[in-house]
Amino acid sequence: MNLLDEANELFGHVPRPEHFTDYTHCCECAEHDETLRSRNPDTLTSEDVRLGWDPLCFISPVGFQYYFPALTRLALEGTGDSYFIDRLIFHLELDGRRNSRYLQFTAEQRLFVVKLLHYLVETRAEEIENNLDSDPLFRTLEIWEEDNVA
Repeated sequence: MNLLDEANELFGHVPRPEHFTDYTHCCECAEHDETLRSRNPDTLTSEDVRLGWDPLCFISPVGFQYYFPALTRLALEGTGDSYFIDRLIFHLELDGRRNSRYLQFTAEQRLFVVKLLHYLVETRAEEIENNLDSDPLFRTLEIWEEDNVA
């Protein structure tokens, strides 16, 4: 089974939230919520979650879990201008150990994150290094591996 299929199998059952952000907080939260509500894991693009205007910064933990197959796809497929590994590790590292996204994921989903990050290290090391993402990736891997050694 490839990683995209595995992501869909592990996260595909996560129910779609009615709202993805605290949409009543402000106009920016409302706009990010509308973007995420207008997409699904198959249609989310790197342009939807671009640096500088990223709804994932405001997404709920269950929303992040729901969209994880899309984030896996974007990380695996993105190169050049659509490089997404930096965004993925930023959102996985969040606020360090035991962050809300880590806590939302099941043990099996956490193991998948570890597997995905190792796969990216093994297959995209040069690109990761060229984008100065090695240190953040290894910090993130340490967080997710803590109790979840594959």
